[in-house]
Amino acid sequence: MAEGKPKRATTKKPAGKKKPGGLPSREQILAFLSENPGKTSKREIGRAFGIKGDDRIPLKQMLKAMAEEGLIARDEAKNLRRTDALPPVTVIEITHTDIDGELIARPVSWPGEDPAPLIVVAPDTSRKKRDYDEPPAGVGDRVLARVSKVEDEEEPYPYEAQVIRRIGKGAERILGLYRANKKGKGGRLVPVEKKLRNEYEIAPEDVNGAEDGNLVLAETIPGKKYGLLRARIREVFGDSEDPRSISLIAIHAHGIPDAFPDDVIAEAEAAKHQGIKGRVDLRDIPLITIDPADARDHDDAVWAAPDTDPKNEGGVVAIVAIADVAAYVKPGSPMDREARKRGNSTYFPDRVVPMLPERISNDLCSLVEGEDRACFAVRMVFDRNGNKRGHEFIRGLMRSAASLSYRQVQEAIDGRPDGIAGPLLEPVLKPLWAAYRIIAKAREVRAPLDLDLPEHKIDIGPDGRIAGVRIGDKFESMKLIEEFMIQANVCAAEQAEATRRKVIYRIHDAPSREKLVALAEFLATLNLNFTRGENIRPANFNRILSQVDGTEHDRIVSDVVLRSQAQAVYSPDNIGHFGLNLRRYAHFTSPIRRYADLTVHRALIAGLGLGKDGQTDDEVAELAGIAEHISMTERRSMLAERDSKDRFIAAFLEARIGAEFTGRIAGVTRFGLFVKLDETGADGFVPISSLGGDFFHHDEIIHALIGQRTRIAYSLGDAVRVRLAEAVPVTGGLRFDLLEGGGEAPKGAGRRSRAPSGRAGAKRGKYGKPTRGKTSRR
Repeated sequence: MAEGKPKRATTKKPAGKKKPGGLPSREQILAFLSENPGKTSKREIGRAFGIKGDDRIPLKQMLKAMAEEGLIARDEAKNLRRTDALPPVTVIEITHTDIDGELIARPVSWPGEDPAPLIVVAPDTSRKKRDYDEPPAGVGDRVLARVSKVEDEEEPYPYEAQVIRRIGKGAERILGLYRANKKGKGGRLVPVEKKLRNEYEIAPEDVNGAEDGNLVLAETIPGKKYGLLRARIREVFGDSEDPRSISLIAIHAHGIPDAFPDDVIAEAEAAKHQGIKGRVDLRDIPLITIDPADARDHDDAVWAAPDTDPKNEGGVVAIVAIADVAAYVKPGSPMDREARKRGNSTYFPDRVVPMLPERISNDLCSLVEGEDRACFAVRMVFDRNGNKRGHEFIRGLMRSAASLSYRQVQEAIDGRPDGIAGPLLEPVLKPLWAAYRIIAKAREVRAPLDLDLPEHKIDIGPDGRIAGVRIGDKFESMKLIEEFMIQANVCAAEQAEATRRKVIYRIHDAPSREKLVALAEFLATLNLNFTRGENIRPANFNRILSQVDGTEHDRIVSDVVLRSQAQAVYSPDNIGHFGLNLRRYAHFTSPIRRYADLTVHRALIAGLGLGKDGQTDDEVAELAGIAEHISMTERRSMLAERDSKDRFIAAFLEARIGAEFTGRIAGVTRFGLFVKLDETGADGFVPISSLGGDFFHHDEIIHALIGQRTRIAYSLGDAVRVRLAEAVPVTGGLRFDLLEGGGEAPKGAGRRSRAPSGRAGAKRGKYGKPTRGKTSRR
């Protein structure tokens, strides 16, 4: 038999008995159709059930009635099949990959009720050697596939498909702005993603009720070779000018799930508060939550006091209590599967896309002031120098004594307590602060990477629009909470190892040699010597940061040091955390918003025998896949949050086109300069074509554009003055004209590039600085 050629179907004998009168039951016919796909004509059904003579007429009538009721359907070859089942060979579209990396598809044509069933695509092991010139089927492809029903009810996918051949690219989903034609019907789609530069034609029959200026989700229509590509609108989100659309753009552009399935909501709503049974009563301990004033969930509480053990004179005891999410989200449950898929909560200036339903995140697992809440706590003992002597994990029941903001705590410690923090100052806040001072001693000895970059905060008004952009508050109370959480996370990692439980670590590798070389070359242009030996430590970077602290190079050196660092990720294989200078570290303190923490909770519960809702064998086997997946979802959320901030700020600045701003060059490319504004932290672009009439070389070592004739250098970190030329809220794009900035190029700079980057030029202004010249576009 030729390879890849389907075998001839053989008809199975029907199970069960026929109804009195010689006819099979409807259930028997449906079962027969399921068991015999592809060979299901009326004649075959009659032959299988032994229907002869006059009995064929009532069989024909029965089949007709079943077709009218939608139970069965006839294909082009006049074969019958169940309408809730797929034909054995059909066209499917691969839509995504699941957490295990499996390709998941849906049928292009589905006669049953929505939603269409999910299909797992089996690895294509039958591909011939010559087929490897063409890549295997992937997400977005349409393929002809052999489809079979999966009989195992525990499998998440009802069908499995074996690819026969690719038949083209499937429809691509695009988020964009609908622009109606001024004459006639229909219009165009302008994608919101900056990398998608093509517009799409929308035919009148594909508008789907969208109006000019609406934010829409469309899908491409394949087949057109010339002119504008075509698309049809699938979903309308409303007016793109509505500030609430800004976060929607980021949510859909990055594929962040934002609607909980019905079974997940039902499970969450059915959950009940945990009582004291089987738990340690911590309600008499005045644990408090300390969060930003606009915090949307409260999943950690703290308490500390002097240690009364005479063997630990000058030492302290501290408790970090975390919401016991594992008590409500069971392994393998609908809530667990959805939380794993999301990986983490995603935070936008005007909303949050939570990892868990509101019933869990904002009610049962939110450590609300004055309310009993189930918690998973760690009691830690430190000596007078901040070194940890021991710890103990407890599943308890707590009652928050107060929900305070960072500002409230800081002002109370600074001698300005308000009516809420005042009564807590002596019995709670001062002992907590004293414990922090002791623990911080060990932190200073450990010397983690000490980057202190400003964060811009977007304030949203009651109308949903930006009320302002400001540099976020910096309080020492934030460092207090950060240090307590770090210590709890260290305890979690140590305890998992002590109980021999597999766990997902938070790992951070040391910078690569290539990045260290690039950093040293850049620092050398500022006359800073960076020692990079075999045993690089955070202290090496801290020394450089301390040298530039308070100077004009402070911000840019911090940025470049940050860029030199590796990306922190999740992994079941521990390599330590370089930035924190810790040998073992696992996220434990935020299970409401991070799935990693929930897996760590379960590992500790299982390892310490604290309940039946701990880590399962299946979860242990999947840890590597989970770690890879949640590392991806974390990056996805970071990009979505950054994009939404860019769009909010672009909307805020749209009314200020023509205004002048100060900033610094935050990036240098061969195409132009990225400038970060001092006022808002917004990033915008200065195209090289707008600089004038000189040729500019991109010097990658000193991160600068160097004028070939004028020898003007625009370098990373240079202070500049710019004029806002364009702001596009739907993409978050800002374009600036450079008014002032730059300086003389170092000797030899600009001659290390192979070719000039672009045409530009500048005239000398006051104090030898260039002023904006005439635009020369290429």
